[in-house]
Amino acid sequence: MGMQVGSGKTGVFADMNVVPLIDILLVLLVIFMIIPSRQKGLGAEIPQPAAKGPNEPDPGIIVIQVENDGSLRINEEPVKWERLADRLDEIYKARAARVAFIRGEAKLEFAVVARVIDVMRGAGISVGLLTPKLEQTR
Repeated sequence: MGMQVGSGKTGVFADMNVVPLIDILLVLLVIFMIIPSRQKGLGAEIPQPAAKGPNEPDPGIIVIQVENDGSLRINEEPVKWERLADRLDEIYKARAARVAFIRGEAKLEFAVVARVIDVMRGAGISVGLLTPKLEQTR
């Protein structure tokens, strides 16, 4: 900071010397420009979409399909009504989670679906129902 002493009329005149402040600001600017180019961060992996198609069922999920003609399928495998309880026991013998889903056709009477639910509940399996609207959101 500089000071100039003048004549008696003007009094003391103080003037700030800003050149050293500009030098300091330029040095800080250079430092902050160099530092980010020398830093290396951690590599991040972006999640990728699943490789399987949208209609391909998960092998761990059991879906019992009830067709319009009253026939049954367990994960696209045909099963007779008499063998349904035995087949479910075979499937869930080695599984800890006993959950299955029922997919019924639109023009099917609920009594047929209720019969499948009764067999599944008798085997100790928790039941979920699949609807076309629910499957579209998957």
